[in-house]
Amino acid sequence: MKKIFSFLALLFLGAFCGCTVLFFQPQGGIFSDPANEGQKYEVIKFHSSDGTELSAMYFRAQGKAAGTVVHFHGNAQNMTAHYPYSSWLAEHGFNVFVFDYRGYGASGGNPSVAGAVEDGAAALMQVKKIPDVDARKIAVFGQSLGGALAVAAIVKAGGEPPAALVLDSTFYSYRGVASEVLQSRWWSAPFFWLPWVAVSNAYYPGKIIGDINCPKLFFHAKNDPVVAFSQGEKLYNAAGEPKKLVIVPAGHCAAFTAFRPIYGPQLVDFLNNAFAAR
Repeated sequence: MKKIFSFLALLFLGAFCGCTVLFFQPQGGIFSDPANEGQKYEVIKFHSSDGTELSAMYFRAQGKAAGTVVHFHGNAQNMTAHYPYSSWLAEHGFNVFVFDYRGYGASGGNPSVAGAVEDGAAALMQVKKIPDVDARKIAVFGQSLGGALAVAAIVKAGGEPPAALVLDSTFYSYRGVASEVLQSRWWSAPFFWLPWVAVSNAYYPGKIIGDINCPKLFFHAKNDPVVAFSQGEKLYNAAGEPKKLVIVPAGHCAAFTAFRPIYGPQLVDFLNNAFAAR
């Protein structure tokens, strides 16, 4: 009974906070320093459209860069916990730009969907200002919530679409994923309808991904414990060609951790082909 009351309190609080409590779980502090693992990087400070200061880590490609990857991380912790999902790409000839949305890590402000979308658009513009970055050879890599924010940020930023878009364990809509999470638990299943009332669906990726004209690569596990496969499949179906869906054996955002030996080479080949086309 306590779980139900706690959930309802959280849900209605989320309704009044633009779903911030439900989708954003930021933390400060440093979870891991890439330097301790022998990885070289630069800290870059930049600003969102409303002046909020944001923080990023930039990993330069080893050797001549084939292109640059902008990493939109998931909803919890901050970039010092998420960079391992993408920083390894520097060893394969790609620059990697990982940043924190407002309210995360050393970035200022408070988290919100609208604010994070603006932050993502600012990141896409900021990376083009880095001297060794070819503005036409930029790929976007979004994981879970970060994938939803990435889709909206690309549309928000406008201009030429990225050379490629990679989405890992991303959902079709905010309301849909919240409803499916509720249905997956016996004690919350009766309240599956609440997100359709309490959660904003502004900026949801399923509505706008069709506007992004570039090669797309999707990764999702059929037994994903966080974002149901049905959400990822629906998002994939809404996207335009060219596109490819890769089904991961298990986990949430596990393609480039536990299964990197399998899917890492696929991602490298996909990025190389996309950048070569530019």
